[in-house]
Amino acid sequence: MSKRITTFSAFVRQVILLVLVLVGVLALLSIPSYFVLKQYFDIDLLQLAKMAISNPQSVINFMMSTTQNEPTKSLFLFTTFPGFTFAALFSTVFMIWVERKFVAKIQMRVGPQYAGRVEGVFQNFADLIKLLFKEIIIPDKADKRIFIGVPLALMFVSGALLSLVPVGPTTYIANPSVGVILVFALIGLSPIIALLAGWASNNKYSLLGGLRALHQMVAYEIPMLISAVGVVVLSASLSIMGVVQAQSSIWFILLQPLGAIVFFIAILAELERIPFDLPEADSELVAGWQTEYGGMTFGIFQLATYIKFYALAGIFTAFFLGGWYGPSPAPPAFWFILKTFIVMLAMMLPRAVLPRIRIDQLLRGGWTRLMALSFVNLFMALLLVSLGLYHVGGL
Repeated sequence: MSKRITTFSAFVRQVILLVLVLVGVLALLSIPSYFVLKQYFDIDLLQLAKMAISNPQSVINFMMSTTQNEPTKSLFLFTTFPGFTFAALFSTVFMIWVERKFVAKIQMRVGPQYAGRVEGVFQNFADLIKLLFKEIIIPDKADKRIFIGVPLALMFVSGALLSLVPVGPTTYIANPSVGVILVFALIGLSPIIALLAGWASNNKYSLLGGLRALHQMVAYEIPMLISAVGVVVLSASLSIMGVVQAQSSIWFILLQPLGAIVFFIAILAELERIPFDLPEADSELVAGWQTEYGGMTFGIFQLATYIKFYALAGIFTAFFLGGWYGPSPAPPAFWFILKTFIVMLAMMLPRAVLPRIRIDQLLRGGWTRLMALSFVNLFMALLLVSLGLYHVGGL
């Protein structure tokens, strides 16, 4: 087995080593970062530090002025809003707390209460600190490179999905002309990642969880794809921005209710949320394909999963709920985030009220019922367009 921390002095040494490593990494990154920001974005870190000491407000004014430059604006969008920082804070810090309290209230429980004086608002920060200082133990017979690489791979997939979600008509990270295709290309990598995690752990429970995840995701990704084809037919566009703009007069959930239902259920299966949590069945497989992961490797899995949760809810909003369209007084980003929040709440509800289904029911539901509904939905979309009952932009 891997070397374990068994004494307090060993724990102190491990903490000091961790701090030194973090300081060293930051020092190494600061040198190239300084020259890159100075040369390409015209941002002087030393100047910012002096400004922060003398007048903090001037730093905010300076950053607002520099974000008018296209490279700096792209960097801001990717790293801050609507990119990684916002998604991480919204989905992992806020929505995990909301889910815990929301499910607890429905089940007549209390939920997080002690970490933070008001309804346990600091519970997620307590969990983060715990994960940061937990030892990462890699099984002796595991494939160490793949074992460590799988959480990072899932994070990359979640971040790539996030980059395709348009928050507003001018607030987006990327707007590829084939964004709809890219969404499903990235989603298709998830079964491989889950299987690799189970295989690399060299644990029979992890491997069984990975195989279950593979069968489950494949069974539900195909109906999800076919249900999205109806949206493409009505919008006459493979661009996610084009899909949203086609809903300026009427949302596609009103024209494609079956497609919305199929897509919603498939998202639950893709995220392995109750009642589709067979790959992580606690009473059977401990934690499924994540059984051998602990510390920040498990924390990275959770962060990537909830960012993917937010990204898929945002894609549902863009496909069926009109994206950023809403009453004009509020900014477009507000309506998009509000709709996405409501979708995420709806996706949390089954966890509170539904039991886990059997594996045969899960596979039969994906390959038969949802597949049939998705084809019916596609036929309805083709019928609306071919009969001239719907044109892009309105009835």
